[in-house]
Amino acid sequence: MNRVCSIFAQVLRLLPRAEFEQAVRQHQTEKHAKGFSCWTQMVAMLFCQLGQARSLREIVGGLASSEGKLKHLGVSKAPKRSTLAYANEHRGWELYQTLFSQLQAKFQAAMGGHTRFRFRNKLVSLDGTSIDLCASLFDWARYKRTKGAVKLHLLLDHEGYLPSFAVLTEGNVPELKVARQMAFGPGTIVVMDRGYIDYLWMHRLTQTGVFFVTRMKADMKYRVLRKRPTPRRGAVRRDEEIQIRSATHGVTLHLRRVVIWNAEKQEKLTFLTNQLGFAASTIAAIYRDRWQIESFFKSLKQLLRVKTFVGTSANALKIQIWTALIAMLILKFLQWRARFGWSLSNLVALLRYQLFSYRDLYEWLDDPFQPPPALASLAEQLVLEF
Repeated sequence: MNRVCSIFAQVLRLLPRAEFEQAVRQHQTEKHAKGFSCWTQMVAMLFCQLGQARSLREIVGGLASSEGKLKHLGVSKAPKRSTLAYANEHRGWELYQTLFSQLQAKFQAAMGGHTRFRFRNKLVSLDGTSIDLCASLFDWARYKRTKGAVKLHLLLDHEGYLPSFAVLTEGNVPELKVARQMAFGPGTIVVMDRGYIDYLWMHRLTQTGVFFVTRMKADMKYRVLRKRPTPRRGAVRRDEEIQIRSATHGVTLHLRRVVIWNAEKQEKLTFLTNQLGFAASTIAAIYRDRWQIESFFKSLKQLLRVKTFVGTSANALKIQIWTALIAMLILKFLQWRARFGWSLSNLVALLRYQLFSYRDLYEWLDDPFQPPPALASLAEQLVLEF
């Protein structure tokens, strides 16, 4: 006999319910609420992401069609469309940011602890991506005459490749402005692209014992202090210690310039870092691993609902984006937990059809193409011998 609840209910068990209710009280999100709980709202918005619902009508319709199974989710009945729209517009998005932090800490403790590198330094990637919006519908996000956008700034931890920090800003806020407000522990290695090059900020990172690896701009002026030995064979072409002086900021930087030949693209790649102890090939490998944050942004935009929104207010949009980040944490954890070789795209596609099926979540993750236990036993009973 099948004694498990639905797969969606088992996914929701990954969310710390007691901590969720504590966050609700902390943010006073249910103040003046009349029967529609924050948990029901969160379940509906998570169903929007995992169930690939494109509108409020699809969210409430999808939940209403499975109304007999909603009690397993901690939901008494499916919400009304107007009720969900009102809650998304007026209940603070900060609750979902807190829930994201709770889940990130839980999954990081389970998935972290090692990287593909031998050094013990903390390795993180820093980047931002724009989410385009229709200026006529999202007039509060307009920063050009016909264009609106919000920007997601993300810090990806390479232990488990989970985001450790995220912030949403208006589309015209530079990535460097957000980066200057971040604090990193001594010994941390921050990987970033050329858009984050700022001499004063790089000097501040060096003074606090934080390392960085980035691409060097072609027009940067520098003086070579020492040429370091390079291997006769391999991709390393140059390894130099250089000095950069900024008259504007009044700082002098002692950095390292590494030139690598990329055989695949048939071009030279020049890296800039303040890490003087690692091998030049390790510096290149560290920057190559920055591709993981680009892959995270690509998966977020292609697999989850961050391009079409079920509300036009700033609060509703932030709730939906934070819910997408929560769903991405869950998907990453399930992918890591499974013995089956899932890609994120296949996991999202198949999980969508299994949300309200009654089978063990982790057995399905390990062997997704086996029939449910109830159907298997029924098939055995229908075998007749003549």
